[in-house]
Amino acid sequence: MLPLQINMQDFDPDIAREFGGGASGMDFLGVPLFDMQSLWTTLIRFVFNCIVCWVIIHFFYYKKANRKDYYFTFIMFAVVIFLIISLMENMKMNIAYALGLFAIFGMIRYRTETIKIREMTYLFVVMGLSIVNGMALSTSYSELILVNLLIVLIIWVLDGTKLLKHTATKVILYDRIENTKYGKEDDLKADLMERTGLDISKVEVGHIDYLRDVAFVKVYYTPINDEVNTIDSITKLKNFEE
Repeated sequence: MLPLQINMQDFDPDIAREFGGGASGMDFLGVPLFDMQSLWTTLIRFVFNCIVCWVIIHFFYYKKANRKDYYFTFIMFAVVIFLIISLMENMKMNIAYALGLFAIFGMIRYRTETIKIREMTYLFVVMGLSIVNGMALSTSYSELILVNLLIVLIIWVLDGTKLLKHTATKVILYDRIENTKYGKEDDLKADLMERTGLDISKVEVGHIDYLRDVAFVKVYYTPINDEVNTIDSITKLKNFEE
């Protein structure tokens, strides 16, 4: 008996629609060789998911952070997760597998660098969109587009406009220790604004070394532009990585 066979007499349209609807009728070991409807559905949703994730990453995240490493990471997460979830849905696998996969990826922490809150937020958005777009095979295209547009709109309002005023922080090793005394907060703030040129709104005094007459101070300031400074919190030369 040939492994590749076409038996049109036993063909049941209802069963065909249940398992894809667009299968050509040819199968190998019970697996359809070609399913036009499923292929086009997956391709359209894949392109749509990639476009939405690219818009979010390129125009909202990368515009401020300017980090190509996370750009690549977010895009690949979007692509791989969508394809895995889409394949799981096509194979009628239990949703627990998808949720388990989501939980595993959600706990990922790279050993070389701790992922900051902003990067983790965009990673969560990309993963969530890819899972939604990959699993919503029974959802109409209009509903799917609406969901994606709502997410993009919320990101634009919160991160792409001036609605939420961004405040950056910087840790400074300060040498004029006399200004760290209680009651001299205004002198400390004025001196730091003069020396740094930053629009400082708040200053916190941390560790004080009276042997070397230095102190660590943390300043809160309004950035000159919208770019995110990735080395604000680095205080030791050995922690600096190009």
